[in-house]
Amino acid sequence: MDVDVGNNDGPASPLSETLLTSIEDANSLPPEAMAAQDESEDEPEELGEIGNGGDASFSNEKKKKKKKKKKKLKKKSTNNPSAQTDPPRIPLSILYQKYPEGECVNYKDENLYRTTNEEKRHLDRMNNEVHEDFRKGAEIHRQVRQYAKKWIKPGMSLTEIANNIEDSVRALSGHDGLVEGDGLIAGVGFPTGLSINNCAAHYTPNAGNKMTVAEKDVMKVDFGVHVNGHIVDSAFTVTFDPTYDDLLAAVKDATNTGVREAGIDVRVCDIGAAIQEVMESYEVEIGGVTYPVKAIRNLNGHNIKPYQIHGSKSVPIVKGGDQTKMEEGEVFAIETFGSTGRGLVHDDLEVSHYAKVSNGNHGAVRLPSAKSILNTITKNFGTLPFCRRYLDRLGQERYLLGLNNLVTNGIVEAYPPLCDIKGSYTAQFEHTILLRPICKEVVSRGDDY
Repeated sequence: MDVDVGNNDGPASPLSETLLTSIEDANSLPPEAMAAQDESEDEPEELGEIGNGGDASFSNEKKKKKKKKKKKLKKKSTNNPSAQTDPPRIPLSILYQKYPEGECVNYKDENLYRTTNEEKRHLDRMNNEVHEDFRKGAEIHRQVRQYAKKWIKPGMSLTEIANNIEDSVRALSGHDGLVEGDGLIAGVGFPTGLSINNCAAHYTPNAGNKMTVAEKDVMKVDFGVHVNGHIVDSAFTVTFDPTYDDLLAAVKDATNTGVREAGIDVRVCDIGAAIQEVMESYEVEIGGVTYPVKAIRNLNGHNIKPYQIHGSKSVPIVKGGDQTKMEEGEVFAIETFGSTGRGLVHDDLEVSHYAKVSNGNHGAVRLPSAKSILNTITKNFGTLPFCRRYLDRLGQERYLLGLNNLVTNGIVEAYPPLCDIKGSYTAQFEHTILLRPICKEVVSRGDDY
């Protein structure tokens, strides 16, 4: 600390000499002591006050204080996904100010003009809030699935896997769904599908389920995330044995083909033909037997509407005669399934997935228990799919009679598990695409698939 002492005509007072001596001594201190002395900035002021009382000549001294330089703390980046915990529990709204775009692909041929057309760019900007909802959901999906892929191990129960995935989705969305209506703002888009081997889709554990995933199993992990009803639907397949690598490669290649072929004004039958050609060019050897990979012909992709996972349009994965075209502004789930079996699935096993029908006749409800459970479904899920575990989580009890009554009356639709023949193996990959006015955005695309 530097002190500027003014000139005095008279002799210096003993106190002044003492002060000067102290300052000289201080200047000769080692750096550690100097640092400690710098911290007590008030001491010269106290000495100055004593000097003012004992020597008038000291009152004109000019005192300068050396200001301590404060270290500027580096602000943490708001776009730093590496700050996520393991398991993921930090809401994305804390980690991001703007959510990352998916893979954006320009349209081809007669739609190439859309890339630079000012009118289309204006329409695209008008839908930016909706696009951001999808991007947030997609980033939640990416972070949760990356965690799930490294965390899922043979011997784990399906209940543990499903609950952990869904708890992660709820945490990252910032909505746990326990307060009435909270789950309609954001959170789980539909129950986590954990379909094993010949079971291709729509299997999630009910209460009391003791099933585990084994080292030789092929498990499809299909889960959704929604933000304000805008659902991201994406799926992948988990294996622990390289025997099934060619099966997974076939389905992943087929899904990417469907994504590549999709676009505004494209006929869905053409997409299905391209998917089937790629899928069925593969074969897989299991236990010394070579199996052709077949596209499961009665499973399809689909368009997605707000709070409605399955819209009115389907995207086949085999060639056919559906001439329906994709249109600007639509959202599609492009999903493909490959099988070593017949390539045809049927209803099997215990039902776990349900969804309220958007145009169901609620006036047909007579049973008190059905009315009660319908009220719970409407306020917590709306038309979003749900499962029995979700009703258990909300504290609902003895609801099966009422739930089955709603299914019988066509107010709620049940989605039973879909399975190929026993002994076969099935795989799935899926992406959500946005047909924006200026480009196609594969919003769920990640480094993994």
